[in-house]
Amino acid sequence: MRYWLRYYEKSRLGLFPDKFLAIEHIGSTAVPGLSAKPIIDILAGVDSISRADDLLEPLCRAKYATSMEYNASLVGRRWLMRWAEGRRTHHLHLMVYGSEEWHRRLDFRNKLRADTELSQRYEKKKRLWAVEFSSDREAYTAAKGDFICEALRGGP
Repeated sequence: MRYWLRYYEKSRLGLFPDKFLAIEHIGSTAVPGLSAKPIIDILAGVDSISRADDLLEPLCRAKYATSMEYNASLVGRRWLMRWAEGRRTHHLHLMVYGSEEWHRRLDFRNKLRADTELSQRYEKKKRLWAVEFSSDREAYTAAKGDFICEALRGGP
């Protein structure tokens, strides 16, 4: 199922030839064996944030949704989502290809893929945070961010 969803979404993004410098599958669903919410995270590389801004409206016409208010609060990236049957199915992260954040996200995905112990610790922590921060999405995201930073520094 994950493969089909990735392939289908990559085809949808193919409607925008020459707009994306690279498209990567990131997030927990990109790590074999790691439990995850059924949401596919996609990292799409663009040449500039202004290109990302120019793509928001066409991507919304291609069945994505976004919050202009939320995007205005972001630095160095833009965010969209897709819905099906009343739930989110995809998150699309538009980011400058080759930027520090681009590499950070791919480095973390690659570390999880290469280190089963790390991915198991991450999965266990995410389950605990989901309970602890069940009504505070920002705190859950911050806890994950702290874990990611520590893992990329080579910590426990």
